Amino acid sequence: MKRVLDGLQASDAQLDTRLGSRLASLRAERGWSLGELAERSGISRSTLSRAERAEISPTASTLNRLCSVYGRTMSQLLSEVESEPALLVRAAEQPVWEDRSAGFVRRSVSPPHAGLRAELVEGRLTEGADIEYDRPPVPGLEQHVWVLEGALDVTVQQAEHRLGAGDCLRMRVWGPTRFRCVGPEAVRYALAVVLP
Repeated sequence: MKRVLDGLQASDAQLDTRLGSRLASLRAERGWSLGELAERSGISRSTLSRAERAEISPTASTLNRLCSVYGRTMSQLLSEVESEPALLVRAAEQPVWEDRSAGFVRRSVSPPHAGLRAELVEGRLTEGADIEYDRPPVPGLEQHVWVLEGALDVTVQQAEHRLGAGDCLRMRVWGPTRFRCVGPEAVRYALAVVLP
């Protein structure tokens, strides 16, 4: 899948380096070994070590598990390694993160900002893409999923919801969720996230 913003390719390694450094510092702040973090997150020590050294770019599922352990949303974690967003966020300045192996592109349309509880994300899933999160990054997180193009199946705990263009699913997330592109083409959706 081609990157949404080709200009960001050069900065991918820099973002991975800053992300790895931030993950290492979060673990160090808690005084945890890699083994302790592996037990808490269910992620192997080797994967954690390679992510902290920026040898790999973590997948969406891996970041979600780490966010859960550290009590942050994915946008909060990513905002900690990006420059502070301005009040007006131009389209060209919106951070884009991609999990190529999962067919997932995430644009932080309205990144987390001091004093604000909500954020807005644009998600894109390629045909057949299927992402599962085993837990919310923050229990009770409020989410609104609005499908802009295509078709999306969202499973919240064990209830499956099929959304078409224009449909909106509102939920508080306490357990596992799954986002699956079910159409013959990619799906594009807006995700509003509000901290409890």
